[in-house]
Amino acid sequence: MRALQLIEDRRLELVDVAPPPPPGVGEVTVAISAVALNHIDVWGWRGMAFAKRKMPLTIGAEASGTVQEIGPGVVNLLPGQLVSIYGARTCGLCRACREKRDNLCENVSGVHGFHLDGFAQERVNLPARLLVPTPPGVTAVGAAVSPVTFGTVEHMLFDNAKLEPGETILIQAGGSGIGTAAIQLAKKIGCTVITTVGSNDKIEKAKALGADHVINYREDRFEGAVRKITKKKGVDVVFEHVGADTWAGSMLCLKRGGRLVTCGSTSGVSTQMNLMQLFQQQLRIIGSFGCRMENMADAMQKMARGIVSPVIDTEVDFDGIGKALERMETRDVFGKIVLRVS
Repeated sequence: MRALQLIEDRRLELVDVAPPPPPGVGEVTVAISAVALNHIDVWGWRGMAFAKRKMPLTIGAEASGTVQEIGPGVVNLLPGQLVSIYGARTCGLCRACREKRDNLCENVSGVHGFHLDGFAQERVNLPARLLVPTPPGVTAVGAAVSPVTFGTVEHMLFDNAKLEPGETILIQAGGSGIGTAAIQLAKKIGCTVITTVGSNDKIEKAKALGADHVINYREDRFEGAVRKITKKKGVDVVFEHVGADTWAGSMLCLKRGGRLVTCGSTSGVSTQMNLMQLFQQQLRIIGSFGCRMENMADAMQKMARGIVSPVIDTEVDFDGIGKALERMETRDVFGKIVLRVS
């Protein structure tokens, strides 16, 4: 079968690999339908060093597929069922896993496509407990963007930042995959949404998703624009995932007692912070990584009810993956790029 593998830094190859064996106890063979690309794939592609990573490495951290075969002991899934795949290999046994706080697993062995072989292959064996059934009305693409794109945002906004109706939120990089999800989810509960984008052609697209105010950060200092929009009060919540380039400005945008939730650092992993600002303004900074499987299920239910919709920039096949990752690296996308496998 085919698999897309990182052979060395910036060198991807479509290779033939052996198909998986029959599924073992508690396992399922999944025929991969679609893989949603993320910056985690870009990081791997351009050669950032990761512990435990060995090449060749099959890429792809976010995917959906169809159950092809079930192993002994699997009772909650059936052949032919569309599923969304949780991207971290958790233990399923520790206290966090038992309490369904999946992203706090004490014995996680890695993230697929990052430390472990990912999902850009035609078939894969996986523990059935890491598969979330897709409700009627949700497509393979919708299921593919549920683990990272929508699940991450559900966890950030509602589990961690405790976003409430009527609050004002600044969403950094609103044209990104998680940015487009965050705009929709925040607006649907009645928030005032301010977002940043990197080009004028993304402004109307962001407004069409529900953003009330859109700032081109290449033309205007977003922190000044936010203070003006909020009449110097600041926002209740900042949705951060850019990192070093926007961190100081994001902190300045918060009102007294505001919350900043962050899940990423695409512009750099280190920054400086004004500690007096932090404690005098009584700000709260919340780190967020991944999601719980329940967040994936919640996101897909919202898709099924038409509350939110995946924003897809482009669908590509295996041959288009190199150019797709280059576009992501230069931020020349609005929404998600999806790799169609079958």
